[in-house]
Amino acid sequence: MVMPIPVFDHKELLTLNTQELPIYENALAPHFPGVNVQPLFLDPSAGTWALRVIFDPGVTLPCHYHTGTVHLFTLSGKWNYVEYPNQPQTAGSYLFEPGGSVHTFSVPADNTEPTDTVMVVQGANINFDADGNYVNLMDASSIMQIIDHLVKERGLEPAKYIRPAQAEYTV
Repeated sequence: MVMPIPVFDHKELLTLNTQELPIYENALAPHFPGVNVQPLFLDPSAGTWALRVIFDPGVTLPCHYHTGTVHLFTLSGKWNYVEYPNQPQTAGSYLFEPGGSVHTFSVPADNTEPTDTVMVVQGANINFDADGNYVNLMDASSIMQIIDHLVKERGLEPAKYIRPAQAEYTV
């Protein structure tokens, strides 16, 4: 067997150190205060997004529907879905969510520390209010726009995250 030829010219690894990147506090306010975001990978073409998200104690997100799968790792703290109160997710937990899942993310108000997570999401979250009315859609494109707006509004350096190249013709 012959060694394959790389499709892309990789000059260096695409790697980020979360200890060296800013965390955008209250990044999703005013809709979702207490949600602190560190973008890691945003690919609007494939609909994939990876974020480190740190939730303050007492944060409850709106009920949401996932159009695709989610891989969620809990690094510290504790959270649960309102619909599954007897299955709290704690430090070291990994959760897989199939597309079509509907639930309400909640961090207990009595948590003694923020809840630190890493999520890899395919597709979008469609968010609804308590009455079942549409609030908004979150996907890789909207998160890019939110982060870009926040950076400009706060006078910060441009966010550093991995973003695959835009599709183009070969010639």
